[in-house]
Amino acid sequence: QIDDTIAAIRLHTRHNDPYEDWAKRTRRDAFNTARRAIVAAQTKRDVLQAAAREQEAQRQAADLKRDADAVARQLAQLSTRQAEEEKEVGTRWSEEQKRRRGHTEFIIRTEEEKLRARQREERLAQAEAERLREEAEAKAAAEEQRKKDEVAKAAMKAAEAKAKADKEEAARKEAEEMERARAQALEAQAKERNALGMTTPDQDWRAARLALKQLKSGPIARVKADRDLKKIWNDVRRKITPRVGQLTNEPQVIADISQQIVQVVRPQTALSSDVYYASLSSLAKAILLQAETEVTAEKRSAKPLAQLALNSMGVLDGFSTVFWAKLCQRTGGWAVPAPVPSKDVDDTPFTPVARKKASGLREDETSVDHATRVAGIMRVYFSLLLLPSPAPLSREFHLPRLWMFAARLIGQPTLLQSSLATGLLSVALEVGGARASGVWGSQWVKLMALLYEGVTTEPTPLGGSGPEARASRMRLQLAIERVMGSG
Repeated sequence: QIDDTIAAIRLHTRHNDPYEDWAKRTRRDAFNTARRAIVAAQTKRDVLQAAAREQEAQRQAADLKRDADAVARQLAQLSTRQAEEEKEVGTRWSEEQKRRRGHTEFIIRTEEEKLRARQREERLAQAEAERLREEAEAKAAAEEQRKKDEVAKAAMKAAEAKAKADKEEAARKEAEEMERARAQALEAQAKERNALGMTTPDQDWRAARLALKQLKSGPIARVKADRDLKKIWNDVRRKITPRVGQLTNEPQVIADISQQIVQVVRPQTALSSDVYYASLSSLAKAILLQAETEVTAEKRSAKPLAQLALNSMGVLDGFSTVFWAKLCQRTGGWAVPAPVPSKDVDDTPFTPVARKKASGLREDETSVDHATRVAGIMRVYFSLLLLPSPAPLSREFHLPRLWMFAARLIGQPTLLQSSLATGLLSVALEVGGARASGVWGSQWVKLMALLYEGVTTEPTPLGGSGPEARASRMRLQLAIERVMGSG
């Protein structure tokens, strides 16, 4: 349209003047300029509109993306929640199924146990009925057999009673005759012993027991009751015990220790009579305790102890009596040898505890420990019997006591049933068997032959029964063979 307008103006003014041409050109330039401005403005507006449209499109796209993200998040949350709910439902369902299955299995097990219990009760009832039936049958049979046995026993008992009465009458007459003969023999032996100054085993045990009781109830009791005397006595005891433990096989050591002990017990300032005898008891106890421990481990230690005891007897008045009393106390009569009677020397019946103590037994001491301890003491005693004495001793420490020990023990059936009897005979023969063979000759050989027969003959009550008894008999057999071989 603008171009057509410009063409019409040109046609209308084709023959105008120059001014008009200039004005035309000016208007045309202005028109072109305006046209270019309009075009530029239109172009700028289009650019701005395009930019605005682009921004709006981007804004709309961002809103759409934001809305899409929100929707996606909501969908994801819904999906997660749905999955969790499905999982929870599944878990509950599994637990419910497990609970129902467990409940079902429990019901099944319960019913099975009830069934087994009923079956077990039925079996037990059946077994009990069978047992009662068999028991009734057995009882009836036993009752019938009992009646038969009673009839037979009554007849047998009557016959046995008659035979027993006849036997008892014959035994009574024989016993009376033997008792009369024994009484006559004992009377004759008593007269002979009295004439020779000899004693019986029971008399020796009673004499030792009486000396021990007088020592304990007299000097020792009075010393313990007096604080000053007890202090002196304790001081003496502390000096005696270590010196006894220092003994060796050296003669000079034995002589020195013997002299030291004598000086302790009999110092320049004499002890009171009660403290003196209490000290003698302590010396005897120290020697015997050393015998129980040291001699068990080393047999050669018996001779130094025996020499110490002999040296003390030679210079300490009354020590032989005290030593013998303590020796019988700790061996329980085996030194005599004699079984401990049922009554004490004052005719008071022994209680079981008192008799066990008088027999030399200790609480919680095994038979092996007791035998070992007594054997250690008796080895010292037998060694003492062989030692030459410079001064007269009481008869309990003379060499013939070795013969008397063996002879008395062989004549004591009660003592021979103990394995300790064969053990002490072995010790006696080991210590003095060869010396006895040289002193008593054929008489000793006959005694050994009698003892050997008792050891080797089976069955034999000698030494009792059991492994310990068999071992003790074997040691005695070997000791006898060595003595007989040396003879």
